[in-house]
Amino acid sequence: MTIIAPSILAADFSKLGQEIADIEKAGADWIHVDVMDGHFVPNLSFGPAVISSVRSATALAFDVHLMISQPERYIADYAAAGADRITVHLEACTHLHRTLHQIKDLGLPAGVAINPATPVSLLEPVLEDVDLVLIMTVNPGFGGQSFIPYSLEKVRELRQRLTARGLSGVHVQVDGGINASTASLVRQAGANVLVAGSYVFGSESPSAAISSLR
Repeated sequence: MTIIAPSILAADFSKLGQEIADIEKAGADWIHVDVMDGHFVPNLSFGPAVISSVRSATALAFDVHLMISQPERYIADYAAAGADRITVHLEACTHLHRTLHQIKDLGLPAGVAINPATPVSLLEPVLEDVDLVLIMTVNPGFGGQSFIPYSLEKVRELRQRLTARGLSGVHVQVDGGINASTASLVRQAGANVLVAGSYVFGSESPSAAISSLR
C-alpha cells in the first residue's frame, strides 16, 4: 500500500489548521511536517508551538521531518507538541544511533533521512534501528523543486539492502518533486511513502492529485 503524506510546507499558512483538515478529507494518510532551522537548510519553518496549535485539526499522523542541526536538542519538544513519528538527517547527527534511540525511547517510530549527495551505504549501521528511511529527491530547504533522476537508483539500492537483511517492513519514503509521473517511477523503484507538497496543495482538486500518486 502506498502512503501519501502531503507536506504542509506548501499549505496556506494563514489558515493552516483548515488546510490540514481539508487535506485529510481529500484522502491523505499522513501529514508531513518539514521543520527547518535556517542552519542545516536555508529556510525556517514550524516550531513546536505551531505543531501543537494545529494538532487538533486532524486525527492523521504527524510525520515530522527535522531538517535541523543538533536535532537531539528538540526531539522531546516535538514529541510533546504532537509528533507521531520523527525523522532526523544522517548528515545532522554526530551520534546517529543515540539520536534514533532517543526517538524510540519516547515511544515514537524513528526515521533517518539522507540528502541527494549522500550514499545509501552510509545507512548500513542503523538500518535495523529505524522504522523509515527518507531519500531526499531534491536538495532540502524549499518546496517546488524538480525531481533529481539519480534518486531512483538510490531508492532501488535501499530497498534491495532492506530486503536482503529481512527488513522489508521498513518504510522507504521519498520527498521532493513528486507528481503523478515521478510517483510511478519511485513506486516501481521500491518507495512506499510519498511526500508531495505543491502538487497536492496547489491542485484544484487535492483529492484527485492524491489519487494520482497511489
